[in-house]
Amino acid sequence: MKAGIRIFERCNELALLSEDTDALTRVYLSKQHQQANQLAGTWMRDAGMHVWQDAVGNICGRYEGLEPDAPALLLGSHLDTVRNAGKYDGMLGVITAIELVSRLHQQNKRFPFAIEVVGFADEEGVRFGVTLLGSRGLAGSWGDDWLDKQDSNGISLAQALCDFGLAPEQIHQAKRKSSDFIGYLELHIEQGPLLESTDLALGVVTAINGAKRLNFSLKGMAGHAGTVPMSLRQDALVGASELILVAESIAKDFDVVATVGKIACHPGAVNVIPSDVSFSLDIRAPDNQQRDVALFEITKAAKEIAVRRQLELSYDCFYSSDATPCSGFLQEKLTDAVTAVQGRSMSLASGAGHDAIAIAALCEVGMLFMRCKGGISHNPAELVQVADIDLALQALEHVLANINLPKTKNMLG
Repeated sequence: MKAGIRIFERCNELALLSEDTDALTRVYLSKQHQQANQLAGTWMRDAGMHVWQDAVGNICGRYEGLEPDAPALLLGSHLDTVRNAGKYDGMLGVITAIELVSRLHQQNKRFPFAIEVVGFADEEGVRFGVTLLGSRGLAGSWGDDWLDKQDSNGISLAQALCDFGLAPEQIHQAKRKSSDFIGYLELHIEQGPLLESTDLALGVVTAINGAKRLNFSLKGMAGHAGTVPMSLRQDALVGASELILVAESIAKDFDVVATVGKIACHPGAVNVIPSDVSFSLDIRAPDNQQRDVALFEITKAAKEIAVRRQLELSYDCFYSSDATPCSGFLQEKLTDAVTAVQGRSMSLASGAGHDAIAIAALCEVGMLFMRCKGGISHNPAELVQVADIDLALQALEHVLANINLPKTKNMLG
């Protein structure tokens, strides 16, 4: 239990590094990000790793294998947070990976492969509106225009890098080769209620959901709330309400998740029939085709509603990410490990995005989920159990002990 307590306490220690005094907020290239890197780097050195900060601000540590310069198994997660965050999203995976290497170092145990631990600099995308900046830097998939992105204070990403002590023109130096890694493993809280509902501490991720985000707009006719008969109205808000309910029903039928998280209504007066309504739709599934078929049915229904209610419909997709399947080999190894430490395992998809999405361009990826109380995340009420942390650590140890030599430089098995 000592290891679990130490990991738990280190999560609490990292949570003190926040720009807010009464809440946890730590964003990319901030003073608190720098402090978090320094603290995590100290723990990495204490665990026997060679430590460096790369060109995008990821903090990295390497524990050599039996042979120098061997390809590495990459472990870790992210150190940034959303605003008013919990203490375990991201941080738990980084600190547990460090503890795992510390145990190996104490036992003077090494493998035919090296182990690298990374604390990704920006997964959440809070400051500049682009997610996975840390892992995309490692994967070499940065967008050409990202350096021009600005935060809410008008500071560009390029300027923020300079202020942090990094050089924007050297971003490409963070890119790693596929041959550097044999795979990537990430421990993360589930951020959902499935594990807790089945009384399991750990589960194995099958895929990370692919997402599409759209803006819908419905235009009707404003009119007097007291004089226009119900049968003659072109009420954009009622049409949008019907569509939102239809989207919920279709999502259930196709076993996807769909969310309307933002809505605007005009003119917004108590005695005027709404003429213009816009809303967002976020739709996700572990399979791209499954998601896209459901979305097709939603847009088909939207057109039918618009025609029937004499509304003008428009919509556009402003974000799309493919589903990321997890390695079958790593799923098998994680399932064996979870079964060994808790008696049985559960497979589940991840509805949230993770750094594994970007790292999948470099190597096979696997994810281990750990339950969190009430399935709550991105919230100060986020909570985990020390006993569960210990189980997760044991499961990761089991995986390491049972990984075979890589057949190729970036494939496990």
